[in-house]
Amino acid sequence: MGAQIGPSGGVRATINITPLVDVVLVLLIIFMVVTPLLQRGKDVQLPKASKDATPEAKADPAVVSVTLEKQAYWESNAVTLDELAAKVVEAQQRGRKVMVKGDARLTVGDMRPVLDTLQRAGSKGVGLAVQEQP
Repeated sequence: MGAQIGPSGGVRATINITPLVDVVLVLLIIFMVVTPLLQRGKDVQLPKASKDATPEAKADPAVVSVTLEKQAYWESNAVTLDELAAKVVEAQQRGRKVMVKGDARLTVGDMRPVLDTLQRAGSKGVGLAVQEQP
């Protein structure tokens, strides 16, 4: 009969962190993949403005972007002004507001055709997206 030296094969009181590290790395990868997808509309350089006291809109607005090339985008799809008008009418029937993102280097005259199209489509008011100044 052999003598057993040391603790028997019972429960250990140490923490195994390998599964924790695996889960954290998987979550990190998921967030790295999903974060770029959260941006809505076409990527444009927004004009800067100070924080306004008006409360943030709770509804999910439809985003119309106007690039430096004066091309209009509905969310991230390029559209003509006629297609834009049809999409605005459809969005209003669903109760969605419209937010316009225009590149900071555009003039009001460059934005005018898009704003006129929104007005002709019956949009009662649009939000203008700006980048908050620190």
